[in-house]
Amino acid sequence: MTSIESTYRARFARSVAMFAEAQGRFPGGITHDGRHAMPFPLFIERADGAYTWGVDDNRMIDYWCGHGSLLLGHGHPAVVAAVQAQVALGTHYGAGHALELRWAALVQQLVPGAERVRFTASGTEASMLAIRLARAATGRPMIVRFAGHFHGWHDGIAPGADPEDPHAGLPADVLGHVLTLPPDADALEAALAARDDIAAVIMEPTGASYGTIPLADSFLRAARALTARHDALLICDEVVTGFRLSPGGAQARAGVTADLTCLAKVLAGGLPGGAVAGREPIMRHLAFGDAAWNRTQKIRHQGTYNANPLSAAAGVAALELVSTGAPGEAAAQSGAALRAAMNDVLRARGLRGWTVYGDSSIFHLFADPAAPVEPGQIPEGVPVAALKRGGDPQITGPLRMALQIEGVNLMRGRCGFVSAAHGAAQVSATAAALDAAIGRMIADGMTELSA
Repeated sequence: MTSIESTYRARFARSVAMFAEAQGRFPGGITHDGRHAMPFPLFIERADGAYTWGVDDNRMIDYWCGHGSLLLGHGHPAVVAAVQAQVALGTHYGAGHALELRWAALVQQLVPGAERVRFTASGTEASMLAIRLARAATGRPMIVRFAGHFHGWHDGIAPGADPEDPHAGLPADVLGHVLTLPPDADALEAALAARDDIAAVIMEPTGASYGTIPLADSFLRAARALTARHDALLICDEVVTGFRLSPGGAQARAGVTADLTCLAKVLAGGLPGGAVAGREPIMRHLAFGDAAWNRTQKIRHQGTYNANPLSAAAGVAALELVSTGAPGEAAAQSGAALRAAMNDVLRARGLRGWTVYGDSSIFHLFADPAAPVEPGQIPEGVPVAALKRGGDPQITGPLRMALQIEGVNLMRGRCGFVSAAHGAAQVSATAAALDAAIGRMIADGMTELSA
């Protein structure tokens, strides 16, 4: 056992015990694939602002930010107050309520093309519904998606999300209704020109896995023009980027309006919630009409927790603040400062094959001595699978543990989200922790960290 791992086990001893119990309760001991970590994941007890405290009472600068949902940081007073007030009034009415109207109005105010809104309980449900709407509106079966882009775990869009996914449990007829393309405008144009059965093109507007494999705004604009030319719909999956890259998301920043937009995360202020927003003629397929329409055109859509009052309360409180632009701008400035500071550490350490890159308040760390990349550069010519795992796991695994020992918790050890609660102090402390973590790796005998 390395010194890093032994220190990690000692520092987070209660997490060791809780993970042992979890293995007898959950498959793999976890409740979300993204929380898998070797030799064990950490268990968190409380959070505030930019920090979390684990069950061992170790404080860490948190860059999970609730899987990206907490643009305002943990426990923002406005969100806490809104939820506390609502929980006393009721948690679940099974009926319409005033908060859902205000929540939808904020979405319509901020998101391009949000003529109508339907709330769901998650981002996965939002992409499921958007795909169903696209097929109903066009009468076509095929969905085009791009390699590596993630749109939830459901059957209808899982193929192509991960080149290493064996597609266990997916029947052949489901796989046959999804066309996976490289994120290339020529490839998209060729597919749209050659086929007349494409209902929609779905994409993460900034690139696979919220920009792990970045796409320029010009590609989003090209996809919009090509789908319009060939009468296919454009679905923008802004579950991560929505309200974060700008109050109107990546689309607003790029000057693009999709036909349908998938939303979650920031939408609900850290509580469960998602939505599909889009053009009224498409969204009309969720509305009731005459008997013939209801029998042939209406999409039946339930959802016990759609527009749940607690989620609506948190969502309204969050979006009212987000709509000013101030939280997103503060997070973006800290994100840029963080990437620069981390890359300064990598340069000072002389680590080629390492880089930190990203967009707005999102960052990605990549480390592989064999890769032709310098600190601060976006990795190019690196296989999709390698990019998505952050490089060489023999490096990134120990680095994750070393950073956590030093008080910094990156999401999956290789990426993260910056909130409006992160500032100069957290940026400086994170850079120092990165330097100390690399020092721990070298002291542990990991001398081949650079090309």
